[in-house]
Amino acid sequence: MIERVHEHIISELGTNSRTDTIFVLTGIILNLLVLGINSIIALNASDDRAIDATSITVMVVLVALLIVVNLIVELGLVRGRQTRVKLLNSLLKMYKDQGVAKYYDPTLLSDYRTRYNLFMFGVIFIGIVALIIPFVLLVT
Repeated sequence: MIERVHEHIISELGTNSRTDTIFVLTGIILNLLVLGINSIIALNASDDRAIDATSITVMVVLVALLIVVNLIVELGLVRGRQTRVKLLNSLLKMYKDQGVAKYYDPTLLSDYRTRYNLFMFGVIFIGIVALIIPFVLLVT
C-alpha cells in the first residue's frame, strides 16, 4: 500500500510541475504578445496621426486582459508552490518512516521556493514592461 501512496505523490508532483510550466509559459507569452500588439498600435499612432478610439479600446482591453491573466498566473503559482510543499513534506515523512530520509536533502524545499519566486518575478516583470513600453511609445 505504501508503494501506491508513493506513486500517487510522485504523480501529483509531476502534474504540479506541468501545471506550473503552463502557467509560466502562458504568462510570458501573453505578456510578450500584448507588448508587441500595443507597441505596434502606439508606433502607428505616433507616426501617422492621432490615435483613434478603436486603437485606444484595443489597448485598454489588452491591458485589462494582461492584468487579469497575470493575477491568475501568480495565484496559480502560489497555489502550486503550496501544493508542492505539502506533497514533498508528505514524501519526507514517508521516507522518514521507511528509514530512507537521509537520501533526500530537505534543503530542496527552499530551492523550490526560490525557483517559484523567480518564476513569479519574471512573469510580473515582463508584464510590467508590457504595460509601460507601449504607453511610453504613445506619448513620445
